[in-house]
Amino acid sequence: MTQLPPPSEVKLGLVIDLDTCVGCHACVVACKGWNTENYGAPLGDEDPYGAEPVGSFLNRVHSYEVQPEEGPAQLVHFPKSCLHCEDAPCVTVCPTGASYKRAEDGIVLVNEDACIGCGLCAWACPYGAREMDPVEKVMKKCTLCVDRIYNENLEPEDREPACVRTCPAGARHFGDLGDPTSDVSELVAARRGFDLMPEQGTKPVNKYLPPRKKDVEIDVLAPMLEPIAIDAHGFLGWIDRTLGKLPGGGA
Repeated sequence: MTQLPPPSEVKLGLVIDLDTCVGCHACVVACKGWNTENYGAPLGDEDPYGAEPVGSFLNRVHSYEVQPEEGPAQLVHFPKSCLHCEDAPCVTVCPTGASYKRAEDGIVLVNEDACIGCGLCAWACPYGAREMDPVEKVMKKCTLCVDRIYNENLEPEDREPACVRTCPAGARHFGDLGDPTSDVSELVAARRGFDLMPEQGTKPVNKYLPPRKKDVEIDVLAPMLEPIAIDAHGFLGWIDRTLGKLPGGGA
């Protein structure tokens, strides 16, 4: 079985703002596009326009309607991908060493050349963040776009995961969560960011920011439905009186 390296000082990961995410799936499309054309084997798709399409995605967005104790129901969009856990069970169950955690930055990756497609890592992951590629028959997962963030051929602003670079709402943030002074660490502290399913003991690096409390329910249409004037005057008044004389036109 694969051994985990000692905890790294650098812990690269994502911070996802559940209050800001609008569920547009731009991150899903950007992730699919980048990881199909670059790192590792392409993300497979079979019969994409048929009756039973199958394919693999490294990032998905789930939407839930949540009823708080007070106020109206809220629609929460929940993006999910690999959380690059410090104590990653997907790594320690791998029989070939294909799943591994980088000692220098904590990113969890899959060496596809060594993957035998046994699926043990997917069974071990409590978050369902791994997918067996239906075409390549190897395990796929979020790479944090490791081929982007260290690519000096890209402009500095592009050296971040494709999902972060693409998000139109600014709901996704990338940085070193091992540095308490980093922007992402300060954001987590300010917004009370939390781990997903901390009871699993995996110590996920990625954090989520909770939705903010919404205002009380307001009927925004009511003011628009109020009559502008009780008695019509001028040309509009003449039309109102004329139409009122027609059969069925009113009193």
